[in-house]
Amino acid sequence: MAETFTILIIVAVIIVYKTFIIVPEQYAFIKERWGKYQDPPLKPGFHFLIPIMDKIHYQHSLKEVAYDVPPQECITKDNVSVEVDGILYIKVLDPAKASYGIDNYLLATTQLAKTTLRSEIGKLNLDDTFSEREEINQNVVKQVDHATDPWGIKITRYEIKNITPPKQVLHSMEQQMRAEREKRAEITISEGEKAARINRSLGEKKEAINVSEGEKQKRINEAEGRAKEIEFIATATATGIRAVAEAISKKGGADAVDLQITQGYLESFGKILTNSKTTVLPSNMANIVGAFEGLSKVTSSFPGNDSKKGDKK
Repeated sequence: MAETFTILIIVAVIIVYKTFIIVPEQYAFIKERWGKYQDPPLKPGFHFLIPIMDKIHYQHSLKEVAYDVPPQECITKDNVSVEVDGILYIKVLDPAKASYGIDNYLLATTQLAKTTLRSEIGKLNLDDTFSEREEINQNVVKQVDHATDPWGIKITRYEIKNITPPKQVLHSMEQQMRAEREKRAEITISEGEKAARINRSLGEKKEAINVSEGEKQKRINEAEGRAKEIEFIATATATGIRAVAEAISKKGGADAVDLQITQGYLESFGKILTNSKTTVLPSNMANIVGAFEGLSKVTSSFPGNDSKKGDKK
């Protein structure tokens, strides 16, 4: 009796377990009754199943899932073999199509992404595969998403993780990059030297201009100084001449001039006689007196000199 009761309890638990089911959030369960799909899929929550008749055949996550695409060998347009791997982001939109449209949508999608990637890499040269990753990713997503549409799958993104060329190609690329860096360094140095020469030439030009401007100003100042000096000398000379003329025009001025001239002549004549070993005298010493009389006539011709005229009278 006890054994029968225990068996009944176990059967009841199994029936309850098979009868009631709870679907988690962001999941969809596919229910079949006698092996036939029951629409719609079970949404999150509590659901009742008919024992033996109903069965949960597929369970799908509706969240976006990332799948690692294994590395594969791809041949570029310039016949270089590279190893490429990536990450594929998939989301189930239609659980029924994902269940019955294809046997294993994950494997099929991954293989399709690999073949599409090989096709895209084959369209580009090796250098372009590094610079156009974004375009490659977009093309893979576009083509794979179109192919997986009947499966109820949405390809949201594809990202290339690594592009690994052969070691020989990597060595050549390193040499090329080293040469490019050296080239840029030489260009930078030459540009710096060019700028330095330009700056020095501009500085020398400004210095020469400043020196010439200073020399020009110096000459202008010297010319102005000489002009003022000449002006002052001329003014002083004119003043002296006017003073001498005024003195001569006064009474006794002409006699003083005659005396000054005679004294100067005798002093000069005496110096000649002193310094010269050979002395030549005029044949007629009366000429000296005539010279004094001539000088007296010159002084008597000054304006305002009337002293001798009065004596003659």
